[in-house]
Amino acid sequence: MAVLGIFGTETADVASSIYYGLYALQHRGQASSGIVVNDDGVFHSYKDSGLVNEVFTPSVLSSLGLGQLAVGNVRYGTSDSKDRINAEPVVVNHSKGKMAVSLDGKLVNGVELKNEMELKGSIFHTANDAEIISSVIIHERIHSASIEEAVCKAMYKLKGAYSLILMSPQKLMAVRDENGMKPLCYGQRSDGEYVVASESCALTSMGATFIRDIRPGEIVVFSKEGIRTIKDHCNQKPERLCVFEYLYTARPDSVIANCSVHLARKRAGAMLAKAHPVEADVVIGAPDSGIDAAIGYAEQSGIPYGLGLIKNKYIGRTFIDPGQNVREDKVKIKLNPVVETVKNKRVILVDDSIVRGTTCARVVKLLRDAGAREIHVRSSAPAFLNPCYYGTDISSRKALIACNHTTEEIAKIFGADSVGFLPIEDVFKLGEGGDCKGYCAACFDGNYPTEEPVDYGVNKFERKISEREEK
Repeated sequence: MAVLGIFGTETADVASSIYYGLYALQHRGQASSGIVVNDDGVFHSYKDSGLVNEVFTPSVLSSLGLGQLAVGNVRYGTSDSKDRINAEPVVVNHSKGKMAVSLDGKLVNGVELKNEMELKGSIFHTANDAEIISSVIIHERIHSASIEEAVCKAMYKLKGAYSLILMSPQKLMAVRDENGMKPLCYGQRSDGEYVVASESCALTSMGATFIRDIRPGEIVVFSKEGIRTIKDHCNQKPERLCVFEYLYTARPDSVIANCSVHLARKRAGAMLAKAHPVEADVVIGAPDSGIDAAIGYAEQSGIPYGLGLIKNKYIGRTFIDPGQNVREDKVKIKLNPVVETVKNKRVILVDDSIVRGTTCARVVKLLRDAGAREIHVRSSAPAFLNPCYYGTDISSRKALIACNHTTEEIAKIFGADSVGFLPIEDVFKLGEGGDCKGYCAACFDGNYPTEEPVDYGVNKFERKISEREEK
């Protein structure tokens, strides 16, 4: 998921600006897209299932009109919330005004909060946490002097990973959870407009100059009076940036916590080469996230890097597609081997991670069919051993191949000659030289920075949504 917002004081085509920014963040979510434009307190919104260019045709963009503020969102469909109704941003009307909320992340106490508010009369229309967060903020807003005060109070109740962009009729707010698990930054354009985004690559695409990251626990308020920061929640908990941002999620041209994602991935490849060396003729990367690590592996090992796989650019990320059948179908048309690079060669295939194993098994077969003599699979991430509760669709250990098989068994399943994972101790070195003070690597080591969610079961409403989507 990705969040994006823009704040200006002059009326402009902010919808088009958000459109280009969301395009740059498309890698973070391909299930739905949404934009809300604020024109002097009047909100115009549109959201739907699909990619940014599919949802926002020229006529749709035009219908959003001009404005001074806007928020956007791209979302990937988790297995229980891929329906159109769950698209964001969420827009709510309440007694003290309007609010639009765009979320990247997941609450671990979302079901608990939802049940609590339903008993007080709240009605929910979606299965996403943005609506829950909105409801918590609205309840606090009734007894608060300002929207930012309400947000600050609400944060005491929110547990989990979240980067939020909230828009009121007059203000834009950027909010990051106390552990800082999801990235969030802001910059400024030459026309004076401020841009807030999940990644710095979106700032560049919108012509904005990066200023800084939002700090863990910080609330940054953009208004006509200028920029104000609220630090009541800062330094309350240890920083725990999701390390998977460096390994897979973020775009390589982004900079997170003053560390280049591209360089972090090259560093992972170099450490992988030291941990799992093997004699080979060529190193190739699984497009796109594995390429940077493959280059690092090649440089460290001295084995030449080669272009071994071509990706169909019109196919999205298979890791974040809901449902195993969908992932398998897309893998079939996603990649093609470059025969000249791999035929009769001992090949090292570097992938960014091995989660369910769907992609790797298929790619190994492609390389075998192309004539590769040996195939040694290397993962620039450690073995996935635990579910993620913070926004990645890995809710159970059952789907994780490394939970159920040894490394040797995984190699046999893949049809590979060997498999090697990045050592867990090395994953904490990826951001060396940057500003991050700590990482969440719970999917690898089980050390969760928050309490684990209580299993309340799926309520009737959410179960009906899931049943309808499966038909």
